[in-house]
Amino acid sequence: APEAETAAEEPTAPPPAWDIEVAPYESHERVEYFVQRFSGPLKASFEVAMERQGRYAPMIRERLRAGGLPEDMIYLSLIESWYDPHAYSIAAAVGMWQFMTATAKGVGLRVDWWVDERRDPVRSTEGAVRYLNELKETFGSIYLASAAYNGGPGRVQRGLDRHAEQLDGAAGDDLFFALRDNTAALRPETRDYVPKLIAAALVGKDPARYGIDVRSVEPWTFDSVRVGANVPLAAVAKAARVPVDSVRDFNPQYLRGMTPPTGGEVWLRVPKGHAEGFDSAFAALPDEERTATKRYVTRDGDFITRIARNNGLTAKQLNWYNPQATRLS
Repeated sequence: APEAETAAEEPTAPPPAWDIEVAPYESHERVEYFVQRFSGPLKASFEVAMERQGRYAPMIRERLRAGGLPEDMIYLSLIESWYDPHAYSIAAAVGMWQFMTATAKGVGLRVDWWVDERRDPVRSTEGAVRYLNELKETFGSIYLASAAYNGGPGRVQRGLDRHAEQLDGAAGDDLFFALRDNTAALRPETRDYVPKLIAAALVGKDPARYGIDVRSVEPWTFDSVRVGANVPLAAVAKAARVPVDSVRDFNPQYLRGMTPPTGGEVWLRVPKGHAEGFDSAFAALPDEERTATKRYVTRDGDFITRIARNNGLTAKQLNWYNPQATRLS
């Protein structure tokens, strides 16, 4: 008689692995607390974040890897902003990596009236990699670097110096937990920052275990086109044959719907496949469509309200595009 057929066993997925130290701290009280939060009251927000991660992860992981940082530091962006490029905190931190203006400028990001690269997923990620590398070099631990990213390097260094004798024997990532658990050197938010990061990595790497549904999305891929200064994003969209909202989505750093009025040519992102034929299509547009603003030199007796009215604008709209205009008596 033929042998009875046996049902094929379902292949089991390999257990998750991390390139930051997760397992040694999995049972820490605050790690467990945030795991419960992410899989409980904050589940809906976590699921939205994981959907965004699917979009931005290839780009972020590539830059973390190129910068010599653990790829699982991607979860720092999750706990900062849920991967939202437009996130804005009460303290005026902006973007998916939540940079303050001074810190952003310190790592080479442009922040002014026309452009805010904290909102640019690529440029802000590159800035975060530079900053985290600086902090890691200073403190010798990715978890101390993370604490410094949140609470400031000065506070972390003062805590290490003030409690050096008490912390004797702790090293590496354990040094953060020794500083956190045995001293009052860190603010409550910073004390919870690394446990929250570890919890996000635990849940994010094994979502099914925690009942998290992750919707698959297309990764954030794009082509680039080059245009000059003072160009409306609407003209770029028309030449690329895409909706203007798509151009805004790929270039959220441009705050006024146009490239800066001075400074030369810039690269703009367009959806994959839409750079072909762009240059000729853009050159064929009428001059008035390719030019965002015109320059007017004021004369004695001019008023903002009069200039605005003569050009079909309100005074408020005119002021938007002239933030440094000098008002003379």
